[in-house]
Amino acid sequence: MTRNLVLAIALLAPFGAAAQDLPSAPYLPLDLATKAADAALKACTAEGHNVSVAIVARDGSTKVLLKADNAGPHTGSSAQGKAFTSAAMGRDTAGLAEFIASKPANEGLRDMDPRMVIQAGGLPVKFGKALVGGIGVGGAPSGDIDATCAAAGLKAIGAGE
Repeated sequence: MTRNLVLAIALLAPFGAAAQDLPSAPYLPLDLATKAADAALKACTAEGHNVSVAIVARDGSTKVLLKADNAGPHTGSSAQGKAFTSAAMGRDTAGLAEFIASKPANEGLRDMDPRMVIQAGGLPVKFGKALVGGIGVGGAPSGDIDATCAAAGLKAIGAGE
């Protein structure tokens, strides 16, 4: 019986090795997510804005959340919601807000998921055409400033939106 077990393991071993060699889907490594969040936070704090920055993976799970000293209590959930929305929809949250406002039939998008925040400041994280996550900034005086800081985070890691 031991001989049969050894033979079975020997026959299955190539399949296990082949499975490990399969290419994996693109993803956002933690070190790049941290670098992007830090760059976005520094861009905003350099302008005097106490914000929060969130990075989510493609599946919407939070990878990084940074809060500046004295950032408002709402900024963390705002940043996470914007990052989640960008990752889920694959687009910037300012453009999504305009899309919804352009036609009443699009209003239902606001209720798709309670985690969505449809305000400027969220950008998708893409490497080439691969969507790997989202970045969101919350807490600056305007969504345009939030988006500018988020873009600085993308630039720091060579990602596009």
